[in-house]
Amino acid sequence: MRRGIAATALVASFALAATACGGSDSGDKADGPVTITWWDTSNATNEAPTYKALIKDFEAANKDVKVKYVNVQFDQAQNKFDTAAGASGAPDVLRSEVGWTPAFAKKGYFLPLDGTEALADQAKFKSNLIEQAKYDGKTYGVPLVTDTLALVYNKQLFAKAGVEAPKTWDELKAAAATIKAKTGVDGYWGSTQAYYAQTFLYGEGTDTVDASAKKITVNSAAAKKGYGTWLSLFSGKGLHKADTTADAYAHIQDAFVNGKVAAIIQGPWEITNFYKGSAFADKANLGIATVPAGSTGKAGAPTGGHNLSVYAGSDAAHQKAALKFVNFMTSAKSQSTIALKNSTLPTRDDAYTDQVKADPGIAGYGTVLAAAQPRPALPEYSSLWGPLDTELPKVAGGKESLDKGLSNAETAIAKLVPDFSK
Repeated sequence: MRRGIAATALVASFALAATACGGSDSGDKADGPVTITWWDTSNATNEAPTYKALIKDFEAANKDVKVKYVNVQFDQAQNKFDTAAGASGAPDVLRSEVGWTPAFAKKGYFLPLDGTEALADQAKFKSNLIEQAKYDGKTYGVPLVTDTLALVYNKQLFAKAGVEAPKTWDELKAAAATIKAKTGVDGYWGSTQAYYAQTFLYGEGTDTVDASAKKITVNSAAAKKGYGTWLSLFSGKGLHKADTTADAYAHIQDAFVNGKVAAIIQGPWEITNFYKGSAFADKANLGIATVPAGSTGKAGAPTGGHNLSVYAGSDAAHQKAALKFVNFMTSAKSQSTIALKNSTLPTRDDAYTDQVKADPGIAGYGTVLAAAQPRPALPEYSSLWGPLDTELPKVAGGKESLDKGLSNAETAIAKLVPDFSK
């Protein structure tokens, strides 16, 4: 399978370059429809079909606009767009992860949307999500879907072991041991990815950096305590050892959906995949709870999600068409459709229809959103997880100490935010 990756990636690269119109699509005619390109970063199997169907609805209602749809792999999209925008060849619309939005806005790649058709319904969106789409006082994205992390668990296994959803990490350890003893299945399997480990920092009242004080805090005493708790969950009865392979995410997900581990930390983007697993043929078996609290009593996870943003390098005609498209895709009707088909969380209250709220996955994640912690107004914030994604697997795999790993991460982060003190 892997032998063809290099060639496939090269072909994909050329294909993306060819479809990034940047307002100069060769298919446009003076008297014909304007063709805009949209790079969608959603799951190509579970989510993309819904977006493709909505595009057909949009085109049927707007004969003057055509949409060229391109599904770009999420973990490659940020770098691909950065390269394309720098060469004035980016797509007219990007499904931008909330952390990318201020970063690209700072570079001048996104069009400010305040007062445009794209944000005509601004008051209908959750205010904290609009804030996350801002940079330097202007709004550069319209919230499409939102998310956070939760403790998801197998209700049948928890009931068989006689345990309830834990509220603290110590309770999770105890529950995992009991589940193992009563069912033979591991109670919990944690991730070595920095995004998932972020919840442990929040539980100690800290973060990777203190943006307001311009200080790097990833190696602080509170952070070390949080990461220490994270590390302790890879060893002990009922606690699965760390998976540091490239396929760790898939391994953890597969084990959970097939009943081979009782609980993991995961986001709502996997709801449709949960339901495909043998353990959750009965959707009611999926338990969703707020991530356990740290020693401060605080619990929470990062507020995530995606915005639709418009490329500033497109010409006026393409920008106008793109703004109309963004308005359509983020409307209450479209968001309700997306939620029902993809089990993702809408970003505006009027999209939470009775039918949407009846989805047990959406309802469950909706209850944990209150504990979600917004990211600081720092364009570089999401990139700060990069050094940790290098160091944390080494720590979890026993290849270096926690102190060494955090020290290395601190040094790397200092290069990303050179005006921050240690």
